[in-house]
Amino acid sequence: MGAIRIALWLVAAVLAIRQTAAVLRLPPGERFTELETWLGENGVLHVTGSLYDDAKFTGTPFAGLVLKPLTSAAEQTLGVVWTLGTLLLVAAMGLVVARALPGPVSRRSALLGAPVAISLLMLSLPVRNSFHLGQTSIIPVLLVLLGCFAARGERGSGVLIGIGAALQPTVLLFVPLLWLTGRRRAAVSSGLTFAAASALAWAAMPGDSWTYWINHAAGAGLGEPADGLANQSLHGALLRFGLQGPLEIALYLVLAAAVIWLGLRRAVRYAGDGQLLLAVAVTGCVAVAVSPTTWQHQLLWLLLAVVGRVGRKASDRMLWPVLIVLALTLPSGMLLPDVTLLQPLRANAVLIAALAAACAVPFLSRTSEYFRRPIPTLYVTPEPSRWSRIPLLPFWRRVVSRPNLLLELIVIRVGYSIYSQIRLAATGGVETAREHGRQILSFEQALGIDIEHRVNHAVVDTAWLEGFFNFYYTSFHFPVPLIILGLLYVRCPADYRWARSALAFGTLLALVGFWLYPLAPPRLMPGMGFIDTIHGAQDLANPEFGAMTAVTNQYAAMPSLHFGWSLWCGVVVVILAPRMWMKALGLVHPLITICVIVGTANHWILDALGGAVVIAAGFALTHVLAGRRELVTAAPPGAAKPAVPRPAAGPGAADGRSPVPAARAARGAGAGEVRSGEVRSGEVRTGVASGGAPGPGAGEQAAPK
Repeated sequence: MGAIRIALWLVAAVLAIRQTAAVLRLPPGERFTELETWLGENGVLHVTGSLYDDAKFTGTPFAGLVLKPLTSAAEQTLGVVWTLGTLLLVAAMGLVVARALPGPVSRRSALLGAPVAISLLMLSLPVRNSFHLGQTSIIPVLLVLLGCFAARGERGSGVLIGIGAALQPTVLLFVPLLWLTGRRRAAVSSGLTFAAASALAWAAMPGDSWTYWINHAAGAGLGEPADGLANQSLHGALLRFGLQGPLEIALYLVLAAAVIWLGLRRAVRYAGDGQLLLAVAVTGCVAVAVSPTTWQHQLLWLLLAVVGRVGRKASDRMLWPVLIVLALTLPSGMLLPDVTLLQPLRANAVLIAALAAACAVPFLSRTSEYFRRPIPTLYVTPEPSRWSRIPLLPFWRRVVSRPNLLLELIVIRVGYSIYSQIRLAATGGVETAREHGRQILSFEQALGIDIEHRVNHAVVDTAWLEGFFNFYYTSFHFPVPLIILGLLYVRCPADYRWARSALAFGTLLALVGFWLYPLAPPRLMPGMGFIDTIHGAQDLANPEFGAMTAVTNQYAAMPSLHFGWSLWCGVVVVILAPRMWMKALGLVHPLITICVIVGTANHWILDALGGAVVIAAGFALTHVLAGRRELVTAAPPGAAKPAVPRPAAGPGAADGRSPVPAARAARGAGAGEVRSGEVRSGEVRTGVASGGAPGPGAGEQAAPK
């Protein structure tokens, strides 16, 4: 545990250093753009004129007043001070969040909570924006957390939250939360502090205060256009749907009132349940949704919602945290494909997540029997020995149950997006790629397997064959693996995990090949007489050519994943298909694919060999980590399902019995996740996956034989 904690703190430190360096390396005109309102000709800050002359500054007049002490600082000094100050704020927020986790907190969570929280904050888009834009959005969140969890008296708590509201007006929603949870003195103090701070700013900057509160209705209309994708609020979503004028305003007010009513009710309930941090997160998500303008740097409230526990099964516990982390760290285009039907989801992904957290997600109560001990996951008993010289990773255990479908789809989508970005970035230059192409051809000539030119021209001379090859190349590469994965998920969940892991490892290894050995395919080799049957004639003197140049790397040819993925399909079908004709069909796919990639001049013969090597390595890595696939085999008809041991009773069991009855655990983990006859008795363990705090011995007792 100590080594893991040190490693996580190192990760947090590396992320902090990287973010600091990234900001300080930016040219002066590209960093702290929110503070350009005060930037003078000599790089010295000053406050003259209106804060909102160019509509770039979106903060409150009180925020402008707070920044007045910076007027004597040079821009370079401000950059260092602002960056280091932001680092300290993020670290403080992570420490407060780690201490505010709803109890009972396991020793593991207590030790690892702070570095994990700081790392997630560093990775999130709101914090990254705050670093280089010069935003004050971290401060209101930190003030609310300090007021709720660190302030000693109710009056001090109210003052902190009131100052946060003066910096970000939607923080006023915490006043009714305090009132409804019995902290009325803190609620009154928050309201009075907000009023006093706003009055002070009004007295010091009457013109700016009038512009912000009256002309722009608490900041609405400042910054980017309200209907832009950056505005993740209900108001912005309605504008993007084409609603305008009084109808849009009326609908927005009705929806905002409904979200406030429902969200605050849920927040009060979670606060009464002892999950105050979750209550704060839910209230913050309400603020995100109902604010007239919610820019990216204001979305930090949503990240706090990862503390909520969702799902009765241990296998479902990671779905909600993964969704939130991905929504706040990756562009929405990486989460969802660019399909017309999904455009509303892509454009409002963060708003939908905030609305779900505020109004819909069924967070578990601490009194629930599943809060600490979800229905355990079934694991295959590890082999006594595999490859003795290769140490096994202790956290990698072979799961035989069906994974969460939504989580699986999201991970596959994000993984493919990352794969596409790395593949597109893995360029080594046109001349390097062509030189590698000449090397491959020379090597094939030495082996006597340089058949690409003859095959390519034979295909071109046969019209029907050329049409078939072009169709096969463009149509079967993605659908066939996806269909096989879908069938395995439904019919053979344990085999699905085995096959999916092998494919993922093989694809990752292929990315290494793309990066280290850029290779021009035959169709892009000038002077060799190859014909591009799919894209047509290309201008080989221009490196930017072809219909796919904008979306894929033309020189990511070694290894060939066209052949590698088809070989993976063939291996999986041959091993798992119940009938001989299915196995034969599985063999046909890679055989046709190698003919297609060579005949269309998209790959060399050795590219196919490289694809076979990375897929074989993927299967080998899966074997090393998860063991033989045959450990999960069909039991004879009528064989009894493995028994699931009763977990030890813990807090939350009102009558002293196990919080998860044995019958329910067996029903959820056996009938609900593992089909009858898929697991042999005596080969399964139960364990609690991450997201639930395992009790003593959880996941360590083998099922009785």
